[in-house]
Amino acid sequence: MAAFRGSPVPGPGRTTKVQAASTRLVVPFEDNRHLTRLLGEYDSHLALIEDRLGIEAHAHGNVVILNGSEAACQIARDILEQLYDRVAAGQQIGAGDFDGLIRHAREETPANDGQAQISTRRRVIKARTPAQSTYMRALERIDLVFGIGPAGTGKTYIAVAYAAHCLERGLVERIILSRPAVEAGERLGFLPGDMREKVDPYLRPLYDALYDVLPPEKVERDLESGVIEIAPLAFMRGRTLANAYVILDEAQNTTSMQMKMFLTRLGENSKMTVTGDPSQIDLPFGMKSGLEEAVALLDGVEGIEAVRFTGADVVRRDLVARIVDAYDRQT
Repeated sequence: MAAFRGSPVPGPGRTTKVQAASTRLVVPFEDNRHLTRLLGEYDSHLALIEDRLGIEAHAHGNVVILNGSEAACQIARDILEQLYDRVAAGQQIGAGDFDGLIRHAREETPANDGQAQISTRRRVIKARTPAQSTYMRALERIDLVFGIGPAGTGKTYIAVAYAAHCLERGLVERIILSRPAVEAGERLGFLPGDMREKVDPYLRPLYDALYDVLPPEKVERDLESGVIEIAPLAFMRGRTLANAYVILDEAQNTTSMQMKMFLTRLGENSKMTVTGDPSQIDLPFGMKSGLEEAVALLDGVEGIEAVRFTGADVVRRDLVARIVDAYDRQT
């Protein structure tokens, strides 16, 4: 371990933020160059720690001084030390790494055994909320996983990242991406261009995730060879998908029959992830979502797991989380 552990020293807080503080914790580090990267530009990462944990934090020389409640200061120290070790190992860190570790630490439960991660050759994706950790571990263990919750929680991005992980390690032979094109219905054949051009607008979020976790040249090569396949939901009927990682995104916009058809495409040595947001159903009024029905019908079935995200798991930015919360309160 590169950093030395500080010892809690009782002492009064000196600002409004920490009036009830009972701990002053001094955390020294060995290398000021690494410490500078750890703290961020203009100590922005320290400011994030202060805001999230309600403590006071400032750097002086090669130490970080924390003032606040003992529990919050201990969390801050542990996070600083973990991320210092990553910096010393040559890894890039950002505000999201701090935010993720803080969320995990504050929501620690017996079922939450730390921060999960997914590795591809291009990047390491670390869970930023306990629900994301639960989701990542479910993807590893379970062949059919539902990821359900609002936009911005990472459910689609994580599914694509894990599919890329499986492809790179030879666990599957191909990735199949699917998404219902509700607005176009069965009229895709009348749109100009080849199949990829017809459905690109509907699958753009999946493409964006692929290009983020895999080298762009590999994505293009695999799209051309069919290793990564674009398969609109309307064209999945009658297929058996073996040795593949299959992702159905925006599944709240499937009908009951479409969902049953899709789920029964799962073949030997394949894994499937179904993601959707039940609060954003675009089906005609009165038509039941196949996603909601499937999750209810398959509850408790061996080999299937549903992971639910909430507004607290939104990781895009705080404003998005507040927007989701406002809509949740209305309903």
